[in-house]
Amino acid sequence: MAQLRQDYQRFSQLDTEIVAVGPEGADVFKKYWTQEGLPFVGIPDPGHRFADLYGQEVRLLKLGRLPAQILIDKDGIVRHCHYGTSMMDIIPDADFFRLLENFHS
Repeated sequence: MAQLRQDYQRFSQLDTEIVAVGPEGADVFKKYWTQEGLPFVGIPDPGHRFADLYGQEVRLLKLGRLPAQILIDKDGIVRHCHYGTSMMDIIPDADFFRLLENFHS
């Protein structure tokens, strides 16, 4: 989340909104967002509605939900998906910038 916060301006310049979805309840989410000063949208998903909708895996032995990074365009079309195999398996923001720049060219 810290990297997304740090790079938020660049995402905005690329006409991109970040939406982070997590398994925590609303109270925990709100507290975390406030403490961290996150400038993007956070959606609590304790019932796994979003996780199920987008095929995000939940593995209890891997600390719960595995990372999923999904790029959805303004028409609601999924343009890119990355499903992590561990909690550290996350695409760097720089790679997302390249994807987004390709969409805009």
